[in-house]
Amino acid sequence: MTDPRLAQVADLLVRYSVRVRAGDLVKITGAAVTEPLLVQVYAAVLRAGGNPYVAMTSEACAEELLRTGKGPQLDFASPLAQHEIETIDCLVSVWGGTNSRAHTHADPARQARANRSRQRWFATFMKRTAIPAGRKGNLRWVGTQFPTASSAQDAEMSLRDYEDFVYDACLLGTRDPIAAWKQVRARQARMTRRLDRVRTMRFRTPRGTDLTVGLEGRTWMNCDGSRNFPDGEVCSAPLEDATEGVVCYDFPAVYAGREVEGIRLRFRGGRVVDASASKNEAFLVKMLDQDPGARILGEIAIGTNYRIQRHTKNILFDEKIGGTFHAAVGASIADCGGRNHSALHWDMVGDLRRGGTIEADGRLISRNGRFTIAGWPGRA
Repeated sequence: MTDPRLAQVADLLVRYSVRVRAGDLVKITGAAVTEPLLVQVYAAVLRAGGNPYVAMTSEACAEELLRTGKGPQLDFASPLAQHEIETIDCLVSVWGGTNSRAHTHADPARQARANRSRQRWFATFMKRTAIPAGRKGNLRWVGTQFPTASSAQDAEMSLRDYEDFVYDACLLGTRDPIAAWKQVRARQARMTRRLDRVRTMRFRTPRGTDLTVGLEGRTWMNCDGSRNFPDGEVCSAPLEDATEGVVCYDFPAVYAGREVEGIRLRFRGGRVVDASASKNEAFLVKMLDQDPGARILGEIAIGTNYRIQRHTKNILFDEKIGGTFHAAVGASIADCGGRNHSALHWDMVGDLRRGGTIEADGRLISRNGRFTIAGWPGRA
Protein backbone atom coordinates (compact mmCIF):
# COMPACT_ATOMS: atom_id res chain seq x y z
CA MET A 1 0.00 0.00 0.00
CA THR A 2 1.35 3.43 -0.95
CA ASP A 3 2.00 5.76 1.98
CA PRO A 4 -0.52 8.63 1.53
CA ARG A 5 2.11 11.07 2.76
CA LEU A 6 4.01 10.60 -0.51
CA ALA A 7 1.19 12.32 -2.40
CA GLN A 8 1.35 15.19 0.10
CA VAL A 9 5.09 15.57 -0.41
CA ALA A 10 4.68 15.47 -4.21
CA ASP A 11 1.99 18.15 -4.06
CA LEU A 12 4.27 20.39 -1.98
CA LEU A 13 7.21 19.87 -4.33
CA VAL A 14 5.17 20.70 -7.44
CA ARG A 15 2.83 23.44 -6.20
CA TYR A 16 5.03 25.11 -3.56
CA SER A 17 8.69 24.38 -4.26
CA VAL A 18 9.09 24.54 -8.06
CA ARG A 19 5.66 26.02 -8.84
CA VAL A 20 5.13 24.06 -12.05
CA ARG A 21 3.26 26.01 -14.72
CA ALA A 22 1.38 24.82 -17.78
CA GLY A 23 3.81 23.79 -20.49
CA ASP A 24 6.87 23.50 -18.22
CA LEU A 25 9.36 20.77 -19.11
CA VAL A 26 10.01 18.98 -15.82
CA LYS A 27 12.77 16.43 -15.26
CA ILE A 28 12.15 14.04 -12.35
CA THR A 29 15.11 11.94 -11.32
CA GLY A 30 15.97 9.34 -8.69
CA ALA A 31 17.16 5.78 -8.15
CA ALA A 32 14.84 2.82 -8.68
CA VAL A 33 14.14 2.50 -4.94
CA THR A 34 12.57 5.98 -4.96
CA GLU A 35 10.00 5.09 -7.64
CA PRO A 36 6.94 5.39 -5.33
CA LEU A 37 7.67 9.11 -4.89
CA LEU A 38 8.74 9.60 -8.53
CA VAL A 39 5.32 8.36 -9.63
CA GLN A 40 3.52 10.73 -7.27
CA VAL A 41 5.59 13.69 -8.48
CA TYR A 42 4.91 12.71 -12.10
CA ALA A 43 1.17 12.68 -11.41
CA ALA A 44 1.33 16.03 -9.61
CA VAL A 45 3.17 17.63 -12.55
CA LEU A 46 0.49 16.35 -14.91
CA ARG A 47 -2.20 17.88 -12.72
CA ALA A 48 -0.34 21.19 -12.84
CA GLY A 49 -0.25 21.15 -16.64
CA GLY A 50 3.47 20.47 -16.98
CA ASN A 51 5.27 17.97 -19.20
CA PRO A 52 7.10 15.54 -16.90
CA TYR A 53 9.67 12.91 -17.77
CA VAL A 54 11.49 10.52 -15.47
CA ALA A 55 15.23 9.84 -15.67
CA MET A 56 15.93 6.84 -13.45
CA THR A 57 19.48 6.64 -12.14
CA SER A 58 21.48 3.46 -11.47
CA GLU A 59 23.58 3.08 -8.35
CA ALA A 60 25.29 0.01 -9.83
CA CYS A 61 26.30 1.84 -13.01
CA ALA A 62 27.76 4.75 -11.04
CA GLU A 63 29.80 2.28 -9.01
CA GLU A 64 30.95 0.48 -12.17
CA LEU A 65 32.27 3.71 -13.69
CA LEU A 66 34.40 4.39 -10.63
CA ARG A 67 35.67 0.81 -10.55
CA THR A 68 36.50 0.12 -14.20
CA GLY A 69 36.15 3.33 -16.23
CA LYS A 70 39.25 4.42 -18.12
CA GLY A 71 40.69 7.93 -17.78
CA PRO A 72 38.84 9.46 -20.74
CA GLN A 73 35.60 7.85 -19.54
CA LEU A 74 36.00 9.42 -16.10
CA ASP A 75 36.61 12.76 -17.83
CA PHE A 76 33.63 12.41 -20.19
CA ALA A 77 30.99 15.13 -19.89
CA SER A 78 27.75 13.96 -21.47
CA PRO A 79 26.45 16.43 -24.06
CA LEU A 80 22.97 15.05 -23.43
CA ALA A 81 23.16 15.92 -19.74
CA GLN A 82 24.47 19.37 -20.65
CA HIS A 83 21.61 19.91 -23.09
CA GLU A 84 19.13 18.89 -20.39
CA ILE A 85 20.44 21.33 -17.83
CA GLU A 86 20.34 24.11 -20.44
CA THR A 87 16.79 23.27 -21.55
CA ILE A 88 14.51 22.06 -18.76
CA ASP A 89 12.30 24.48 -16.82
CA CYS A 90 12.16 22.50 -13.57
CA LEU A 91 14.24 19.77 -11.94
CA VAL A 92 12.90 17.57 -9.16
CA SER A 93 15.56 15.31 -7.64
CA VAL A 94 14.55 12.50 -5.30
CA TRP A 95 17.44 11.23 -3.22
CA GLY A 96 17.75 7.78 -1.68
CA GLY A 97 19.41 4.48 -2.48
CA THR A 98 19.79 0.92 -1.35
CA ASN A 99 23.34 1.45 -0.05
CA SER A 100 24.51 4.88 1.06
CA ARG A 101 28.09 3.58 1.40
CA ALA A 102 28.43 2.02 -2.05
CA HIS A 103 31.46 4.20 -2.88
CA THR A 104 33.24 3.89 0.47
CA HIS A 105 36.22 2.04 -1.00
CA ALA A 106 36.38 3.82 -4.35
CA ASP A 107 39.70 5.48 -5.21
CA PRO A 108 39.43 9.14 -4.06
CA ALA A 109 41.50 10.31 -7.04
CA ARG A 110 39.08 8.61 -9.44
CA GLN A 111 36.12 10.10 -7.60
CA ALA A 112 37.64 13.57 -7.85
CA ARG A 113 38.35 13.08 -11.55
CA ALA A 114 34.78 11.95 -12.28
CA ASN A 115 33.51 14.88 -10.23
CA ARG A 116 35.52 17.36 -12.33
CA SER A 117 33.81 16.09 -15.48
CA ARG A 118 30.58 17.64 -14.18
CA GLN A 119 32.07 21.08 -13.65
CA ARG A 120 30.46 22.64 -16.74
CA TRP A 121 27.11 21.04 -15.88
CA PHE A 122 27.33 22.31 -12.32
CA ALA A 123 28.32 25.82 -13.43
CA THR A 124 25.31 25.95 -15.76
CA PHE A 125 23.06 24.70 -12.97
CA MET A 126 24.33 27.38 -10.57
CA LYS A 127 24.05 30.13 -13.21
CA ARG A 128 20.47 29.25 -14.16
CA THR A 129 19.25 28.88 -10.58
CA ALA A 130 20.69 32.34 -9.81
CA ILE A 131 18.48 33.98 -12.45
CA PRO A 132 15.50 35.57 -10.65
CA ALA A 133 12.22 33.68 -10.85
CA GLY A 134 10.09 34.74 -13.77
CA ARG A 135 13.02 35.81 -15.93
CA LYS A 136 14.13 34.00 -19.05
CA GLY A 137 16.54 31.15 -18.34
CA ASN A 138 15.62 30.66 -14.68
CA LEU A 139 15.74 27.03 -13.54
CA ARG A 140 13.44 26.02 -10.69
CA TRP A 141 14.69 22.98 -8.82
CA VAL A 142 14.14 21.08 -5.62
CA GLY A 143 15.67 18.02 -4.02
CA THR A 144 14.09 15.80 -1.41
CA GLN A 145 14.71 12.55 0.44
CA PHE A 146 12.75 9.35 -0.06
CA PRO A 147 12.89 7.33 3.18
CA THR A 148 14.83 4.13 2.50
CA ALA A 149 16.06 1.33 4.75
CA SER A 150 19.62 2.43 4.02
CA SER A 151 18.99 5.99 5.23
CA ALA A 152 17.14 4.69 8.28
CA GLN A 153 20.14 2.53 9.17
CA ASP A 154 22.49 5.51 8.83
CA ALA A 155 20.21 7.45 11.19
CA GLU A 156 20.06 4.47 13.59
CA MET A 157 16.26 4.31 13.33
CA SER A 158 13.68 1.79 12.21
CA LEU A 159 12.25 2.52 8.77
CA ARG A 160 8.91 3.46 10.29
CA ASP A 161 10.52 5.88 12.75
CA TYR A 162 12.66 7.35 9.98
CA GLU A 163 9.61 7.91 7.77
CA ASP A 164 7.93 9.76 10.63
CA PHE A 165 11.08 11.81 11.18
CA VAL A 166 11.26 12.80 7.50
CA TYR A 167 7.61 13.72 7.15
CA ASP A 168 7.55 15.64 10.43
CA ALA A 169 10.50 17.72 9.19
CA CYS A 170 8.39 18.39 6.05
CA LEU A 171 5.64 19.86 8.29
CA LEU A 172 3.12 17.30 7.03
CA GLY A 173 1.60 17.11 10.49
CA THR A 174 0.37 20.70 10.28
CA ARG A 175 -3.15 21.60 9.25
CA ASP A 176 -2.01 23.24 5.99
CA PRO A 177 1.61 22.37 5.06
CA ILE A 178 1.83 24.99 2.30
CA ALA A 179 0.64 27.69 4.70
CA ALA A 180 3.13 26.41 7.30
CA TRP A 181 6.01 26.74 4.85
CA LYS A 182 4.87 30.24 3.94
CA GLN A 183 5.13 31.10 7.64
CA VAL A 184 8.68 29.72 7.64
CA ARG A 185 9.41 31.97 4.66
CA ALA A 186 8.08 35.04 6.48
CA ARG A 187 10.05 34.40 9.70
CA GLN A 188 13.28 33.79 7.85
CA ALA A 189 12.73 36.85 5.65
CA ARG A 190 13.02 38.98 8.79
CA MET A 191 16.40 37.36 9.40
CA THR A 192 17.76 37.77 5.89
CA ARG A 193 16.76 41.44 5.69
CA ARG A 194 18.79 42.07 8.84
CA LEU A 195 21.72 39.89 7.84
CA ASP A 196 22.04 41.54 4.42
CA ARG A 197 23.55 44.53 6.24
CA VAL A 198 26.17 42.47 8.10
CA ARG A 199 29.84 42.93 7.11
CA THR A 200 31.46 40.18 9.22
CA MET A 201 30.22 37.18 11.14
CA ARG A 202 32.08 35.20 13.79
CA PHE A 203 31.33 31.63 14.92
CA ARG A 204 32.76 30.16 18.13
CA THR A 205 32.26 26.82 19.88
CA PRO A 206 33.86 25.20 22.95
CA ARG A 207 35.27 22.49 20.69
CA GLY A 208 37.69 24.92 19.03
CA THR A 209 35.86 26.72 16.26
CA ASP A 210 36.75 30.40 15.94
CA LEU A 211 35.85 31.36 12.39
CA THR A 212 35.33 34.83 10.94
CA VAL A 213 33.82 35.34 7.49
CA GLY A 214 33.59 38.53 5.43
CA LEU A 215 30.15 39.24 3.97
CA GLU A 216 30.14 42.91 2.95
CA GLY A 217 28.10 43.32 -0.23
CA ARG A 218 26.80 39.75 -0.15
CA THR A 219 23.15 38.87 0.38
CA TRP A 220 21.48 36.11 2.39
CA MET A 221 19.17 33.48 0.93
CA ASN A 222 15.93 32.50 2.63
CA CYS A 223 15.87 28.70 2.32
CA ASP A 224 12.18 28.07 2.82
CA GLY A 225 11.49 24.78 1.04
CA SER A 226 11.78 26.18 -2.46
CA ARG A 227 14.95 24.24 -3.27
CA ASN A 228 15.64 21.70 -0.56
CA PHE A 229 12.68 19.92 0.95
CA PRO A 230 12.38 19.85 3.86
CA ASP A 231 14.26 23.07 4.49
CA GLY A 232 15.02 25.55 7.21
CA GLU A 233 18.19 27.60 6.94
CA VAL A 234 19.52 30.98 5.90
CA CYS A 235 22.75 31.07 3.90
CA SER A 236 25.17 33.36 2.14
CA ALA A 237 28.37 33.33 0.10
CA PRO A 238 31.40 34.68 2.01
CA LEU A 239 33.86 36.97 0.28
CA GLU A 240 36.33 34.64 -1.38
CA ASP A 241 39.40 36.13 0.30
CA ALA A 242 37.98 37.06 3.70
CA THR A 243 37.59 33.84 5.70
CA GLU A 244 39.96 33.56 8.66
CA GLY A 245 40.39 31.15 11.54
CA VAL A 246 39.54 27.58 12.44
CA VAL A 247 36.41 25.50 12.15
CA CYS A 248 36.04 22.15 13.94
CA TYR A 249 33.02 20.28 12.65
CA ASP A 250 30.99 18.38 15.22
CA PHE A 251 29.28 15.78 13.01
CA PRO A 252 30.72 13.29 10.51
CA ALA A 253 30.61 14.71 6.98
CA VAL A 254 29.49 12.35 4.23
CA TYR A 255 30.44 12.99 0.61
CA ALA A 256 30.15 10.62 -2.35
CA GLY A 257 29.41 7.78 0.06
CA ARG A 258 32.55 8.39 2.13
CA GLU A 259 32.25 9.35 5.80
CA VAL A 260 34.88 11.71 7.24
CA GLU A 261 35.05 12.38 10.99
CA GLY A 262 36.80 14.90 13.20
CA ILE A 263 37.32 17.47 10.44
CA ARG A 264 39.36 20.55 11.33
CA LEU A 265 40.02 23.24 8.73
CA ARG A 266 42.20 26.33 9.10
CA PHE A 267 41.51 29.26 6.77
CA ARG A 268 43.82 32.11 5.83
CA GLY A 269 42.95 34.69 3.22
CA GLY A 270 39.79 32.78 2.34
CA ARG A 271 41.49 29.45 1.62
CA VAL A 272 41.95 26.21 3.55
CA VAL A 273 45.65 26.15 4.43
CA ASP A 274 45.49 23.14 6.74
CA ALA A 275 43.05 20.24 6.83
CA SER A 276 42.91 17.25 9.14
CA ALA A 277 40.45 14.52 10.11
CA SER A 278 40.40 11.61 12.54
CA LYS A 279 38.88 9.33 9.88
CA ASN A 280 39.41 9.38 6.08
CA GLU A 281 41.77 12.35 6.13
CA ALA A 282 43.33 11.35 2.80
CA PHE A 283 39.92 11.47 1.12
CA LEU A 284 39.25 14.92 2.60
CA VAL A 285 42.53 16.26 1.21
CA LYS A 286 41.91 14.70 -2.23
CA MET A 287 38.53 16.41 -2.45
CA LEU A 288 40.03 19.75 -1.41
CA ASP A 289 42.76 19.41 -4.04
CA GLN A 290 40.50 18.49 -6.98
CA ASP A 291 40.43 22.02 -8.46
CA PRO A 292 41.56 25.57 -7.55
CA GLY A 293 38.21 26.56 -6.03
CA ALA A 294 37.73 23.56 -3.76
CA ARG A 295 39.67 25.07 -0.82
CA ILE A 296 37.66 28.30 -0.73
CA LEU A 297 34.70 28.69 1.62
CA GLY A 298 31.70 28.84 -0.69
CA GLU A 299 28.83 29.00 1.80
CA ILE A 300 28.09 29.97 5.37
CA ALA A 301 24.67 29.08 6.77
CA ILE A 302 22.61 28.75 9.95
CA GLY A 303 20.12 25.93 10.56
CA THR A 304 16.63 27.07 11.60
CA ASN A 305 14.44 23.94 11.49
CA TYR A 306 13.89 23.20 15.16
CA ARG A 307 11.77 20.14 14.31
CA ILE A 308 15.08 18.52 13.36
CA GLN A 309 17.20 17.94 16.45
CA ARG A 310 19.17 14.77 15.75
CA HIS A 311 22.07 14.00 13.44
CA THR A 312 21.23 11.41 10.77
CA LYS A 313 24.33 11.43 8.50
CA ASN A 314 22.16 12.94 5.77
CA ILE A 315 23.13 16.51 4.94
CA LEU A 316 19.64 17.41 3.73
CA PHE A 317 18.49 17.18 7.36
CA ASP A 318 21.72 17.73 9.29
CA GLU A 319 22.45 21.17 7.83
CA LYS A 320 18.92 22.28 8.80
CA ILE A 321 19.15 21.28 12.48
CA GLY A 322 17.94 24.22 14.54
CA GLY A 323 20.92 25.47 16.53
CA THR A 324 23.70 24.52 14.08
CA PHE A 325 25.74 26.23 11.38
CA HIS A 326 27.39 24.84 8.30
CA ALA A 327 30.35 26.08 6.35
CA ALA A 328 30.71 24.53 2.89
CA VAL A 329 33.93 24.39 0.89
CA GLY A 330 33.86 24.70 -2.89
CA ALA A 331 31.38 26.31 -5.26
CA SER A 332 29.73 29.40 -3.86
CA ILE A 333 26.10 30.46 -4.15
CA ALA A 334 25.77 32.78 -7.13
CA ASP A 335 22.36 33.99 -5.93
CA CYS A 336 24.10 35.55 -2.92
CA GLY A 337 26.85 37.20 -4.98
CA GLY A 338 29.36 34.34 -4.73
CA ARG A 339 32.02 34.10 -7.42
CA ASN A 340 33.92 30.92 -6.55
CA HIS A 341 33.72 28.04 -9.02
CA SER A 342 34.45 24.41 -8.22
CA ALA A 343 33.14 20.93 -8.93
CA LEU A 344 33.00 20.51 -5.15
CA HIS A 345 30.34 21.80 -2.79
CA TRP A 346 30.66 20.00 0.52
CA ASP A 347 28.48 21.06 3.45
CA MET A 348 29.91 20.33 6.90
CA VAL A 349 28.04 21.00 10.13
CA GLY A 350 29.04 22.55 13.44
CA ASP A 351 26.90 22.42 16.59
CA LEU A 352 26.14 25.61 18.52
CA ARG A 353 23.77 24.09 21.08
CA ARG A 354 26.33 23.52 23.82
CA GLY A 355 28.08 26.82 24.38
CA GLY A 356 28.36 28.09 20.81
CA THR A 357 27.87 31.71 19.77
CA ILE A 358 27.40 33.76 16.61
CA GLU A 359 28.32 37.44 16.41
CA ALA A 360 27.32 39.75 13.57
CA ASP A 361 29.49 42.86 13.34
CA GLY A 362 30.39 42.28 16.97
CA ARG A 363 26.81 41.87 18.21
CA LEU A 364 25.73 38.56 19.73
CA ILE A 365 22.86 37.14 17.67
CA SER A 366 22.91 33.49 18.79
CA ARG A 367 23.82 31.74 22.05
CA ASN A 368 23.60 27.98 22.65
CA GLY A 369 21.84 27.51 19.32
CA ARG A 370 19.06 30.02 20.04
CA PHE A 371 18.70 33.43 18.42
CA THR A 372 18.66 36.53 20.63
CA ILE A 373 16.59 38.70 18.28
CA ALA A 374 12.79 38.90 18.51
CA GLY A 375 10.85 37.43 15.60
CA TRP A 376 13.61 35.06 14.49
CA PRO A 377 13.05 31.27 14.50
CA GLY A 378 13.89 29.50 17.76
CA ARG A 379 14.51 32.67 19.71
CA ALA A 380 15.94 32.02 23.19
